[in-house]
Amino acid sequence: MTPRAPSLASRVVRWQRQHGRHDLPWQQGRDPYSVWLSEIMLQQTQVSTVKAYYARFLERFPDLQSLAAANEDEVLALWSGLGYYSRARRLHQCARVIAEHHGGVFPVTAAELMALPGIGRSTAAAIASFCFQERVAILDGNVKRVLTRVLGFAEDLAQPRHEQLLWREAEALLPRDPAQMPAYTQGLMDLGASICSARQPACARCPMRTICAAHLEGDPGRYPVKTRRVARKQVELWLLHAENAQGGVGLVQRPATGIWARLHSLPTFESQEALLAACPQAGALGARQHAPIRHALTHRELELHVVSVRLRRDTALPQDATWFEGAAWRALALPAPVRKFLEATR
Repeated sequence: MTPRAPSLASRVVRWQRQHGRHDLPWQQGRDPYSVWLSEIMLQQTQVSTVKAYYARFLERFPDLQSLAAANEDEVLALWSGLGYYSRARRLHQCARVIAEHHGGVFPVTAAELMALPGIGRSTAAAIASFCFQERVAILDGNVKRVLTRVLGFAEDLAQPRHEQLLWREAEALLPRDPAQMPAYTQGLMDLGASICSARQPACARCPMRTICAAHLEGDPGRYPVKTRRVARKQVELWLLHAENAQGGVGLVQRPATGIWARLHSLPTFESQEALLAACPQAGALGARQHAPIRHALTHRELELHVVSVRLRRDTALPQDATWFEGAAWRALALPAPVRKFLEATR
């Protein structure tokens, strides 16, 4: 497979410089803090969604020191709605480790970066490649798709040994000149995002079409091969939406483990019976049950039933929930469906 290396690398670099993305906020300079933040935010999230979050986050935490000094609740609040909150927790933890153990300076090699919390092999390689021109391969979802198609790599990536084999192929394809690494790395990402899409690749516009095995075979959709699929567990939850006459809403901070860990949420129960036992008023005349809300997580498919009830301000709320008056709840880290519900009902 590797004889294509010089041709592939030069094509990617040339294409990226002419047609790739150059106006993304985190591309302005080679600051490792900005690149790191963008890479973590972009995990399992589209660029169009990340841009606004990235700008708000950087406005509040313009550098690593300010992020390291923040409290976790403030970090999670700014992340609220972006999902996959473990990323935000690890981001915060990583900032503190760099501040305390590396003098606030990012390590310059992928190997050193991988030793930090929340930085995996591909993220470490992206930072090292973009910021320090290290010759090191990335292999995120977009890049896997591009390389497996170009190489005709038909091994099942559900098997770790095959994934390791693709890593070796990716390393063999790197450009020889380290100065080309930023353009090469960005080019692979851009090709996967804009040309080599999962369902309808634009092969006619792809700089790889004459050397791409999948295109020459006429079946790009065959790649990448990954047979194992994670089945989402169906979960039904009941949420208590308690309001008072002064406009307050009852919210509770979730436990440190499990779904929506450490986020603030409406009190949540595993059944309608449990909700009514904790708040009998929710079954009285005047309470309202909303249409179910469906929300997909990585491994769970949630069906959320929200019951609204008006309570006195001096009422003891279940699960030691607290009244948040006015718009105070907007500054909290809330699960996306809870925030969306509150915004729609207030």
